[in-house]
Amino acid sequence: MYSKLTQKIAQADTPFTRFLQGFFSSRIATFGFILLLLILLAAIFAPIISPQNPYDLEHLDVMDSRLEPGKTSMEGNLTFLLGADDQGRDMLSAILYGLRISVMVGVTSTVIALAIGLSLGLLAGYAGGRIEALIMRVADIQLAFPPILVALILLALTGRGVDKIIIALVTVQWAYYARTTRSTALVERKKEYIEAASLLGLSPLRIMFRHLLPNCLPPLIVIAALQVASAISLEATLSFLGLGLPVTEPSLGLLISNGFQYLLSGKYWISFFPGLALLATVVAINLVADQLRDVLNPRLQGQ
Repeated sequence: MYSKLTQKIAQADTPFTRFLQGFFSSRIATFGFILLLLILLAAIFAPIISPQNPYDLEHLDVMDSRLEPGKTSMEGNLTFLLGADDQGRDMLSAILYGLRISVMVGVTSTVIALAIGLSLGLLAGYAGGRIEALIMRVADIQLAFPPILVALILLALTGRGVDKIIIALVTVQWAYYARTTRSTALVERKKEYIEAASLLGLSPLRIMFRHLLPNCLPPLIVIAALQVASAISLEATLSFLGLGLPVTEPSLGLLISNGFQYLLSGKYWISFFPGLALLATVVAINLVADQLRDVLNPRLQGQ
């Protein structure tokens, strides 16, 4: 079935089908893509497929707290397939909702950081001079500090919340895109099509976003994919430390933190299953990003 799929893709010779053929030529990347697709579907449809709404405190029973996997609730109306946490919350439902928040935070912060870093990088690479020096020095200062340190300082100043952690993640991410875009723009700016566009009297904004931007996108797509996994991991770390999302909106990191104190007492499932979900998400994204890097970079093809 796998070989038939690749053969059908190869029959239509277009840039998109060649991209699909190159991407799905790796079984590991295909596995990562399928796993990532399943995780995204589980996160999107969490309210539909979850056995319980973990945010509805009225339907949580403290008598169900820390029940082992496979046990039935005291009322007999729910089986905890992955066990229950210390609040009597179904772990499967909590993980699905936690995936939803973690993926949303990771994707949203990456998209915003990409838009900001791409715009500043294009401006620096095309304009040059003092504008380039100013933008790059700010990016250098940003990259000089560890991302988790910057995020911790911002969250300590602004407080907890989804919007606060997205701002913190955008702050630590935008410099990567700015430097990459600027490096690519410096190479592309010297080419003939940019010179021709300038001679035709096109505006700088049109040259940057209509002609320069498409040639800067391939490396940015790879970095953005990797940064989604990095943002999810960083958000989980901050939530684990107690500076991420509030208790009423638990992400995977907060779920792991809630069960950390029970690991030595044998209640492993409270931290283990959320940690497994986080690991699967990061691994799937990295597998897809690695294959995107190989397909979008012609220098790596055939190696």
